[in-house]
Amino acid sequence: MTEFLKSRIAEDKAIVEAALKEYLAYTDPGFAVLFDSMRYSVDAGGKRIRPFLVFEFCRLFGGKIEAAIPFACAIEMIHTYSLIHDDLPCMDNDDLRRGKPTNHKVYGEATALLAGDALLTYALETAATNDKVSSACTLEAVKLLTRAAGPRGMIGGQQLDLIGEKEKYQLPTLRRMQELKTGELIRAACLLGVIAACGDDAAKIAAQGYAGGIGPAFQIIDDMLDVTSDAETLGKNVGMDAVCGKTTFMTYMTLDEAYSAAKILTESAVASVKNYNKSDILCEFAEYLLNRKN
Repeated sequence: MTEFLKSRIAEDKAIVEAALKEYLAYTDPGFAVLFDSMRYSVDAGGKRIRPFLVFEFCRLFGGKIEAAIPFACAIEMIHTYSLIHDDLPCMDNDDLRRGKPTNHKVYGEATALLAGDALLTYALETAATNDKVSSACTLEAVKLLTRAAGPRGMIGGQQLDLIGEKEKYQLPTLRRMQELKTGELIRAACLLGVIAACGDDAAKIAAQGYAGGIGPAFQIIDDMLDVTSDAETLGKNVGMDAVCGKTTFMTYMTLDEAYSAAKILTESAVASVKNYNKSDILCEFAEYLLNRKN
């Protein structure tokens, strides 16, 4: 990773984390534990990939970061909610996330469930009250988020993931699961950046092309790391896919085949944006995701 990319990732991360701190500053003394639980998972860190994509696509098409901040916070809240629910005993039953005990291990299953619910609904409120863009753009953003996070998006993918624990499904179904569970929020992040910049249809096509490449590539590398990495490096338990009997890309590919597939997808993502001025950072970011170690 170049110093420029490292610096920009840190800059974007600092922007979204400062904004998230403001959005989540409220506490009701009658049920403070709910807000503590929400903040616990949001403050746990992570790469903040989705906010980075919102900011960078906004920059790419000439938008102001201030217009992108509410959208970036909203999608990170949705992502965090999904992780809280994924870790619950009724789902993946994990006790480690980002190097820390999972939410339900600290606050209990019921509060963790409610914290996830609260982050999802608050995310939509956050996006809907963005006063830095037109009302039409706000509506478009909220519709995009609800579609991406709902039964035809991430939640549908999560259900397919659960089915994959009990039966081995074919590669096309696995690809569809990835497109929904992981890919939809990545696609939404890229498009939210375009919406914040009031980008045109060509910009949206470029954003979708980029997301369509890095989304599945990201999941392939994730599946590889579950086999090859360790808990200290990843900040979460490894080998859980095999323990749960999940169908993953490693079910159908060797490590070399998986990396080759991810590389082709990454090249496709880069091709979608490389002709735009100042797209270097997104091109480099795609390569970084391909070669990440955690």
